Amino acid sequence: MLALGEMSAMFPVSGSFSTYSKRFGSDSLGFAVLSNYWFNDACSVASDLVALQLVFDYWHVESMPWWGISLIFWFALLFMNLGSVYIYGETEYLLAVLKVVTIIIFFIMGIICNAGLNDTGHYLGFKYFNYKDVHHGFINGFRGFSSIFVTTAFSFGGLESITLTAGETSNPTRQIPKTIKAVFLRIMIFYIFTALFIGINVPYDYPNLSTKSAATSPFTIVFQQVGASGGGSFMNAVILTSILSAGNHALYAGSRLAFNLSTQNYIPKIFAYTNRFNVPWVAVFITWLISGLCFASAFVKSGVLWSWLQSIVGLSNLISWWVIGVISLRFRRGLKVQNREHELIFKNWTYPYGPWFVVIFGGFIILVQGWTTFSPFSVADFFESYLELGVFPLCFILWWLIKRDKFVRAKDMDFDTDRYYQTQEELDEAEYEKSLKGWAKFKYNFVDNFL
Repeated sequence: MLALGEMSAMFPVSGSFSTYSKRFGSDSLGFAVLSNYWFNDACSVASDLVALQLVFDYWHVESMPWWGISLIFWFALLFMNLGSVYIYGETEYLLAVLKVVTIIIFFIMGIICNAGLNDTGHYLGFKYFNYKDVHHGFINGFRGFSSIFVTTAFSFGGLESITLTAGETSNPTRQIPKTIKAVFLRIMIFYIFTALFIGINVPYDYPNLSTKSAATSPFTIVFQQVGASGGGSFMNAVILTSILSAGNHALYAGSRLAFNLSTQNYIPKIFAYTNRFNVPWVAVFITWLISGLCFASAFVKSGVLWSWLQSIVGLSNLISWWVIGVISLRFRRGLKVQNREHELIFKNWTYPYGPWFVVIFGGFIILVQGWTTFSPFSVADFFESYLELGVFPLCFILWWLIKRDKFVRAKDMDFDTDRYYQTQEELDEAEYEKSLKGWAKFKYNFVDNFL
C-alpha cells in the first residue's frame, strides 16, 4: 500500500496500479493487469452471490428457491451501480457504520465469552493457543501454513482499490497518503483483533467448523456460546449486509476497470459509454452479466463453487500485489535514472526493502499456495488453486503477440503527463500537518480517516 500510495500521490489517475503497469512497465503488462483485475472483480461479485446462499441456509429458508435469493441481490447491485454515484457512496457509508458497530459488539461478546460466561462455564484465556498439537507449530505443518494464503488474500482483497478513483479525489497528494496510513489501523482492528478474539474463543477443531456453512461461522459460534438469544441470527444478518457491501464495491470497481480498458483501447469503445449520471453503464452491465456465474451453483454445490471462486479471487489479489511491487521498483528506478527522486510528494519509507519483499515473498506465496493439491495429487484441486496463475500470463502473451511491445526503459519513462501539482491551499495544509505533534498528528493522519 505504501508503494502504491507513493505513485498515486504523484500521479492520481483513474485505474491506479493498472495504469502504472502500462506507464512504467509495458502495454502488455497493463492489459494483463487490467484484465486480471476486472476478472477478479467479476468473480468477487459471483462469490458474494454464492456466499449469500450459504448465509441464508442458516435460517433454512424453504419457501424461496436458491436462485430467487441470488436474483433479488443481483438486481439490487445493478440498481445501485447504474444510478448516481451518490447512491453508491451513501450505501457504502451506512453499511460501513453498521459493520464498525457490529465489530465492537463482537469484541464485547468475545471478552464476556473468554472471561467464563460461555457454555462451559470456565475461563478460557489463551488455552486454545496451546491446544492439543498447536504448540508443535502450524497445524498440519507447512501444508497447513500454505493453505491459508489464498483465504487471507481473499479477505484482504480490495485494499489496493482505494486508489482506483484517485483522479476524482480532492487534494490527492494529501488525502491518498492519509488514507493509506489509516489502512494500518483498519487492518489491526478489523482483521488482527477480530482473528485474535476468534482464536481465543473457538478451537480449531470445533465441530463442522471447516464446513462452508453460516451455522458454524466463528462469529456465530461466539454469540451462541454466551447464550445470546438470537445472536446467531443477528450476526448473520450483519454478514448479509457485508456481502451486499462487498458485492457493491466489486461491481463498482470492476466496471471502472472495464471503462479503463476501453479508454486505453484494449477493448471496444462501447464500454466507455456513460449515462446522464456519468456512470459507465455498459461497463457496469457487462461486468454484472459476467458475475452471473453464480448461477452455476444450480449445477454444483454452492460450497464447491464458493471454494473455486475464493481461490480465483485470492490468487488474483496475490498477483496484483506482486505486480505493484514490480512496478514500484521500476518507478523508483526511472526516477533515479532521470535524477527526479526529489520530486516525490509521499515517500514509501520501506523502499527498497519493502517492494523487494513483496516481489520475492509474494512470488513464493503465489507458487506454494496450492501445495496441498500435490499430495495426494488432485486434478480438480490443482486447477482450483492455479487456474488464475494461467490466466494472467495468457493475457500478457496474447497482447504481446498482437502488439510486440517492449518494456519502457527507465530513461524514457514519462513523469510529466498527469502529474499533480498542489495548489497554494494544499501546500498550506501540508505545512499545517507538519506542525502537528502527538495526539493531534495521530488524529489527523489516522482517526479522521478511520472509516
